[in-house]
Amino acid sequence: MDELEQRLEALKIEHRDLDDAIVAMSERAIPDMMQLARLKKRKLQLRDEMAWCEDQLLPDIIA
Repeated sequence: MDELEQRLEALKIEHRDLDDAIVAMSERAIPDMMQLARLKKRKLQLRDEMAWCEDQLLPDIIA
């Protein structure tokens, strides 16, 4: 497994962990809206980075 694949796997794990944290925080009686916003922003950043990694791993096919 090369470095890019390892990075992608680490990003996926962090993304899942953030998902769990967001759900847990949302279920609180009084959720911290600023922290929720930060977690959601980080999750979007991870999604973008995962997409970039996947693009690098899968070459474009010109049809």
